[in-house]
Amino acid sequence: VQLQASGGGLVQAGESLRLSCAASGSIFRVNAMGYYRQVPGKQRELVADIISDGSTAYADSVKGRFTISRDNAKNTVYLQMNSLKPEDTAVYYCNCNARLSSFPGSLSNNYWGQGTQVTVSS
Repeated sequence: VQLQASGGGLVQAGESLRLSCAASGSIFRVNAMGYYRQVPGKQRELVADIISDGSTAYADSVKGRFTISRDNAKNTVYLQMNSLKPEDTAVYYCNCNARLSSFPGSLSNNYWGQGTQVTVSS
């Protein structure tokens, strides 16, 4: 599974950015896609994710500002980030939980994108 991420960059506080991530490869089913972020010296944390039925989850720190959406046909996830704050500065990683085989009982695995820098200046 390959994850092609795009978006990110440098913005001022209060501005918006949109991240996108497309999963490709021999995928039987994508269970969930989402974004995590990491700053130096800290653990990677969940920002938002969305599962196949459209259910979403957000970190408390981004609720009301970020919106995650998904195009199931394209195995693509989007993260719309509004009202950005300097504390949102981090490397954002796309994550995909997918099942590669249709064989009954086959397992799902997590896959990661290469990371995208988001910098918010005050």
